[in-house]
Amino acid sequence: MAFFGRPFYWSETLEQMYMIGIGSLYLIVLTGIFAGQGFALAFSVELADFGAKNYLGRIMAISIIRELGPVLAGLMIAARVAAGITAEIGAMKSTDQIDAMVAFGIDPIRKLVVPRLLALIIMVPALTILCDAIAIFGGYIIAVFIAHITATTYWSAVKERLIFGNLFIGIFKPIVFSFVIGFISTYFGFSSEGGTKGVGRATTSSVVVTSITILVVNFFITKVVFSLLKGWL
Repeated sequence: MAFFGRPFYWSETLEQMYMIGIGSLYLIVLTGIFAGQGFALAFSVELADFGAKNYLGRIMAISIIRELGPVLAGLMIAARVAAGITAEIGAMKSTDQIDAMVAFGIDPIRKLVVPRLLALIIMVPALTILCDAIAIFGGYIIAVFIAHITATTYWSAVKERLIFGNLFIGIFKPIVFSFVIGFISTYFGFSSEGGTKGVGRATTSSVVVTSITILVVNFFITKVVFSLLKGWL
């Protein structure tokens, strides 16, 4: 109910959007470009053995949009953002700031959790789309300058796989990952105990549990969506 109740802390939400989005931008750019190039390089070598290098764009689009982009972006954002959220809330708890909020009639869930969750729901899919685009562009560089595939051939093959099923999976996964990151990181922040040492332990646990959960959830989403949208893929 706190998610839909008043008051809305818009300034806090915008601040978290900036910290999550702009703060993670360099991480997503570097991850996307090098992951895309590495992926394209490996597949171009294998496809060349079968005389099928022209399919590199199709494979890049499918693998990046369905799997690599959402998972890599989710893990990178989780490593940076989950640690920050847990540490911030844990530090507030250890210094009795959360108790002070309650004393002044402020709901800590509405003040601390909801803005961060809203920011994640907006920024994680946006950063994932950026990661996908940069990774596919990184594959284009490898395709043209190393695999010697024409730009027209590569981009035509990519365009063929920009279909509803692939795009749906590519957007649905980061939305789910947003909830995973938000709920787990805030939970460990609120449940941290033992002062600064407890905050450190909670931060480490938050990153580990969030990363593992993203990988597990990714598998089940893929399995379920493939069963439901088989005709659209």
